[in-house]
Amino acid sequence: MLLAEGPVLFFNQVPEPKTVKNRLHLCLRPDTTRDEEVERLLGLGATLVGDHRNPDGTGWAILADPEGNEFCVLRSESERSA
Repeated sequence: MLLAEGPVLFFNQVPEPKTVKNRLHLCLRPDTTRDEEVERLLGLGATLVGDHRNPDGTGWAILADPEGNEFCVLRSESERSA
C-alpha cells in the first residue's frame, strides 16, 4: 500500500462570487497547536484578519501573508482528537 507524504489539499466550493483574479485559499493544520502556529506566523509577518477561535478550543484563525493572500490555521489533529 502506497501512503502519500506531504500536505493534504482540500478544494471546496464557496457561495461568494469571484471578485478578483483567481486565488488559492489554504487551510493549514499544524503539527503544533493552532495557537502556537498562529503566533509563529504572526512573528514571520502574517496579519490576523479574522479570529474565529472559541473558548472551548474549537474554531480557526484567518491570517494574511504580506501580499494579502488569506489562509486559515485550523486545530491540529491532536487538538481535534482530544
